[in-house]
Amino acid sequence: MRPIVKEEDRAKVRGKRKPDWLKVPLPTGETYERVKHLIKTLKLHTVCEEALCPNVGECWAAGTATVMILGDTCTRACKFCAVKTGNPKGVVDHGEPLRVALAISALGLRYVVITSVDRDDLPDGGAAIFAETIQRIHELSPKTVVEGLIPDFQGDLDALRTVTDAHPEVLGTNIETVRRLTPTVRDPRASYDQTLTILEHIKKFNPKIRSKSGLMVGLGETEEEVLETMDDLRSVGVEILTIGQYLQPTARHLPVVEWVTPEKFRFYQEEARKRGFRFVAAGPLVRSSYRAWESLIALDLEREGTSAG
Repeated sequence: MRPIVKEEDRAKVRGKRKPDWLKVPLPTGETYERVKHLIKTLKLHTVCEEALCPNVGECWAAGTATVMILGDTCTRACKFCAVKTGNPKGVVDHGEPLRVALAISALGLRYVVITSVDRDDLPDGGAAIFAETIQRIHELSPKTVVEGLIPDFQGDLDALRTVTDAHPEVLGTNIETVRRLTPTVRDPRASYDQTLTILEHIKKFNPKIRSKSGLMVGLGETEEEVLETMDDLRSVGVEILTIGQYLQPTARHLPVVEWVTPEKFRFYQEEARKRGFRFVAAGPLVRSSYRAWESLIALDLEREGTSAG
């Protein structure tokens, strides 16, 4: 059933202060400052900063980060995302994989998420750079667990296989929202079924990889639709799920329709567990790579000799 959302209700949400459960302390701490300094010195792009993530302090202080490769300009224009959009015109930094791997080694990260903007201007969507980056990190930091958060490569399964052959421990792409809202929320080149196809083939191409996806709520979806999305993700073998509150990054982006309560997130977490997800992170501040190191512990993904801390 579709929720009936009146414009006056949207206006109330837009003008209303965020609930207390969405407030986070300013990032501080020695480890946070060290990671921040090294990222700036090494000229890395991070989703933590580019996408205005509210958890940057917590993640960096815990020794994990999400590094964005292939530039900072996305070829798509999803209506929820704060990352810059435009046409990179095929420009690729072929020295980036080694530079990222050297940075990860210098940072001493125990868990790193490698993601990217969409690069529909490249024949392989950037898959080769993704794969080389993962391989370089494994070579230089064999105790670091690598998660790849990839684009959908426009459904190109050859591009996906290039990445799975690099053997990341975790690999995923985000479904983002429920089926009905996908045309409104995401760029027209991203479809619900295309995302499911990519997720399905991760396990087909490399069964040892843990597959992962993420979902935003508060965009006008119903409870029933969220549960249906969980079922769809499980049907293609997804093992790790994140569910978080959509936050409007700027006035140009989609407005928040609903502030989803912590109680509702706990309900979604329990429902996801009932459906067989092996690790679930659900909460107002959860993002795709939020507390990613916890899935490392829960799923025993550490490489031999790696400590969970």
